[in-house]
Amino acid sequence: MTRIDDIRARLQEQLPELAATHGVPGAQAAVLVDGEIVTAATGVLNLGTGVEATTDSLFQVGSITKLWTATLVLQLLDDGLLELDRPVREYLPELTLADAGAAAVITTRQLLAHTAGFAGDLFRDTGHGADAVEKFVATLGDAAQLFPPGEMFSYNNAGYIVLGRLVEVLRGKPFGQTLHEHLITPLGLAHTATDATEAIRYRAALGHLPGPDGELLPAPVWSLAASAAPAGALLSMRAADLLEFTRLALDGGREGVLSAESAEAMLEPRVAVPEVGLLPSHYGLGWGVWDLPGNRVAGHDGGTIGQSAFLRVVPAAGVAVALLTNGGDTYRLYQDLVRPLVAELGGAELPGALVPPAEPVAVDPGRAVGRYDAVLASQEVTVDEQGRFWLTTLPLTEAAKILLTSEAPVELLGLTADSLIATEPRMGLYPVYVLVGEPGQPARFLHSSRAAARIPGS
Repeated sequence: MTRIDDIRARLQEQLPELAATHGVPGAQAAVLVDGEIVTAATGVLNLGTGVEATTDSLFQVGSITKLWTATLVLQLLDDGLLELDRPVREYLPELTLADAGAAAVITTRQLLAHTAGFAGDLFRDTGHGADAVEKFVATLGDAAQLFPPGEMFSYNNAGYIVLGRLVEVLRGKPFGQTLHEHLITPLGLAHTATDATEAIRYRAALGHLPGPDGELLPAPVWSLAASAAPAGALLSMRAADLLEFTRLALDGGREGVLSAESAEAMLEPRVAVPEVGLLPSHYGLGWGVWDLPGNRVAGHDGGTIGQSAFLRVVPAAGVAVALLTNGGDTYRLYQDLVRPLVAELGGAELPGALVPPAEPVAVDPGRAVGRYDAVLASQEVTVDEQGRFWLTTLPLTEAAKILLTSEAPVELLGLTADSLIATEPRMGLYPVYVLVGEPGQPARFLHSSRAAARIPGS
């Protein structure tokens, strides 16, 4: 039996078992090794219909779309249409933010690396037309500046929608059309859709969310608003097609699609990421990067309404692993399936999820207690008479009400002197909150991949 045959048999055996163990309705996995791709699928695409998940089914990849958006941007660089360190306003003069000074200097490189500094979790429905992205960018005049451009990392969905608009303007075509003409078609991807009208041609997965009693129920909608397409609202595909795309990273680009210089630049670690769990240690231009001793892993995760996707690539070993799911404890499935494959085939030990410590570390209440603006929700850290920390999250938007299934306070434990971890998991992952700011002073930000700014007076 060849190594490929062995991996195929392993996926076909382990994926159904692990999906059942972790309550995942449907899943699809793929491995790229020795130049070949093997896939497996299990479960159903929709608990309401019982349609079987197959290796040809389409799952949403969520924020993994950002890798595709970043690639479209680097293609502009290759074609001489863009310079990464020039202000974005030179290409998009209509871009306005709450801080006019920041809007005038933010660069494409900062948007790609999530260091632009303005509030990013803005999900605004501007319709289903080809102008949805353009209309969204026109609404950003109230997007608050959290910190000066380039100062630090803060995950920014709105920033990637701006990048999508940049692609539209410089190519003179809608974002979905540009995806097809510059990536999907050149890469020969036969089962990739850029919106619901395309996805309906295939067996498409629907997400699932916990109901009132904790049971999984089909999500009320298939996707987020079309305006968020460049950030990860609509793109769906097979796991095999996702791995075909990753060959750009593994092979150092491809003639006529992406230059070797741009492919390398996308994977270079550029900004450190606070340690909040399964996130990479750094971000490059679109790609997350785990800069491990003696090895480097690149990847990205994606989450939409009840669907989660995971991608890990080990360039030095020529290995890539993808997992697409539609609900349940997806992070535990990732940890039990993807991490061991990356370690065995790629020789890279990815860090596991952080868990609450048996003996909590002391955290200064004066540093942590306060209210923080997380755009989608208001977060408040309090301390009770016993000295226990609690986090209360209040959804502020309709999207947040769908995504946040509980508003009950959650106890937090000290993980380090500057971070707190929740005692209750969300989708199998214990959220971590890092206190960012001057030591001994009230934290400026409560950072959980996004920098939530302290509300003055709290």
